[in-house]
Amino acid sequence: MAKIAVEPECSRRETLVAAVRAGGGQLVDPDVAEGLIWAEPARADLLPPMLDANPNIQWVQLPYAGIEPFLDMLRARPSLNWTCGKGVYAAPVAEHALMLALAGFRGLGTFARAKKWLTPEGQNLLDAKVTILGGGGITEELLPLLSPFRCDVTVVRNQVLPMEGANQVVGSHHLHDVLPNTDLLVLALALTPETLGIIAENELSLLPKNAWVINVARGRHIVTSDLVDALQSGSIGGAALDVTDPEPLPDGHALWSFDNCIITPHIGNTPEMGLPLLAERVTANVRRYVAGLPLLGPVDVALGY
Repeated sequence: MAKIAVEPECSRRETLVAAVRAGGGQLVDPDVAEGLIWAEPARADLLPPMLDANPNIQWVQLPYAGIEPFLDMLRARPSLNWTCGKGVYAAPVAEHALMLALAGFRGLGTFARAKKWLTPEGQNLLDAKVTILGGGGITEELLPLLSPFRCDVTVVRNQVLPMEGANQVVGSHHLHDVLPNTDLLVLALALTPETLGIIAENELSLLPKNAWVINVARGRHIVTSDLVDALQSGSIGGAALDVTDPEPLPDGHALWSFDNCIITPHIGNTPEMGLPLLAERVTANVRRYVAGLPLLGPVDVALGY
């Protein structure tokens, strides 16, 4: 039986303890543990000293798909087996992306703020040309959600592999080629040095005037000042953002003032939605660890996700 620790103490710990036991693991203290389930994403600072004090730990399960707060410690400990929550939260985030797309296309930002009856505005998602940046779990979940809308979908990703539900998959170097033919641009990719600021003034200028930008990935994928300029000038149709840079978005920031900008406070996956999904992943990975099988959600330290 695998010896697994769940640390640190936090509100989600008991759920993850139950998940370890459901997977056939033995709950132990860190000093005798083989595996560590890290329960508190907000306290990445506590993990390095715990690993230093417990060299017996061989496998670390991180709670989120995004590993930016943990990346330096991963690189400092490449011999450890690191897994994260990649793919765990994809379904609710994809659902949120679809909601933002429909809300943007149908003018919800304008109508929800209105104090009087307005003239019509809006466009169809039906038959729209959709470009998705990233080919991971969120995109895999979003593609079947878009299917009833008969969208023409292009996925832009590093590895050019066929994806069910996509009309075409192209390499990242073709991004500028596809933007001028995009009604809906969805950002669903990992944040790496290569994708930092991937949507800036030049990319926004290539989009058609009716295009909407949906970001359910990381705020720093978009250069915020350039997005503000595009929204203010009306050079794009609008933006719907579940993530921002900076985050939280400060009171009085220009993005709050635009009718063609919809902002949700990083709730594509809430703790209430996500904890049962994370528990399922922990149970599955503990079972795999016990059986000596490859673990789900392995982290590629070199790529940063």
